[in-house]
Amino acid sequence: MRSLEIRPQVHDLIRVHPASFESMDAPAWVNQRLRARPWVVVRRARAPMSMIAVGVRGDTRNERWGGYAHQSAIQQIVEPDELLRVFRASTAANKTLPIQLLEKVIERWQGLTLLWGPTGSVGFELASGYRVTTPHSDLDIAIRAPERLSVELARSLWERVMGLRPKVDVRIETPECGFALEEYARRPSTGILLHCPDGACVGDDPWGERPPISPALS
Repeated sequence: MRSLEIRPQVHDLIRVHPASFESMDAPAWVNQRLRARPWVVVRRARAPMSMIAVGVRGDTRNERWGGYAHQSAIQQIVEPDELLRVFRASTAANKTLPIQLLEKVIERWQGLTLLWGPTGSVGFELASGYRVTTPHSDLDIAIRAPERLSVELARSLWERVMGLRPKVDVRIETPECGFALEEYARRPSTGILLHCPDGACVGDDPWGERPPISPALS
């Protein structure tokens, strides 16, 4: 678990004090859901001073809300790579298919030294203990890459998980932006979609200077 003095990163899961949202302009279901399971995910957006951009998930795909949590509301921070230890320690016999699939990815990515772990519904379920995955859920994964990732390594990582079912969706996270591993592995020199705090843009160097935001993509 990360120290509460360190600012959370995109994809981190946070256990919050649910009352911290009740004075905000949030739909009624948000406060109801947080009282039942007080977990939010850090999203990619600029936030006001002392605040963190977070997302709240409801019971359906239509129930997704993006807002802000004050840093004082944070009670616990769980990073994606920490969830690999949670997965290994789990003895649950009724794991859904996307959670079972995580074992295959661990086996196929042995030797990968970059920090990585599950996000999305799988990450939320492992962190919070609440069942939110289904047999049809994708397995979303984030890889932290503070330094440049070679195209050769990207291709190797992608080829080891492509074709798995349920689908494995891998995001690479640099200090400035995030992008799809598959897209980088297949066409790194023709421009890929980069997701940044200010919006989306097309660029060919996720670790270099960011191009201006394209209104068509933001």
